[in-house]
Amino acid sequence: MSRKTRKASFEQAMEALSARSFEVSPYPGVPGQMLVSKRGAAALLAPGTDAPVVFTERLGALVQGEVARLLDRGYQKFLKTSHFEIPATAAQLHAIHAFGEELNQVIGAINFYNDSLGTTSDLYQYDRLKGRQTAGPVSAAPWEQLEPGH
Repeated sequence: MSRKTRKASFEQAMEALSARSFEVSPYPGVPGQMLVSKRGAAALLAPGTDAPVVFTERLGALVQGEVARLLDRGYQKFLKTSHFEIPATAAQLHAIHAFGEELNQVIGAINFYNDSLGTTSDLYQYDRLKGRQTAGPVSAAPWEQLEPGH
């Protein structure tokens, strides 16, 4: 028999996070949003309409008080803030992954299969595709020749 889980209100979720050693503080400049952090990882949470708690900023590392986005360039993951971009270390990726699992468990969010496999990025910029333009029609098969001028 399956059990129904009750979703806590936003305030109850913030109290539960504080009780589990998460640092919970209002995010400066944005009313209603809370910065939740633990062991160098962080996320921005806000009360939602469909769910009691929604992510306003995806999980990332806490860098100088800002949640750094995880950027995947194919060969390396980077932490990107509004001011700079630094290569992500394995320790930072492990911290973000552990933080996300524990955070989702406390607030009652859905855990997706791909997130359980490891740290996922929210932005992918492969260097071989950067700047590539799709100019003109593409042939149906690679062996077909396009007309001259295309």
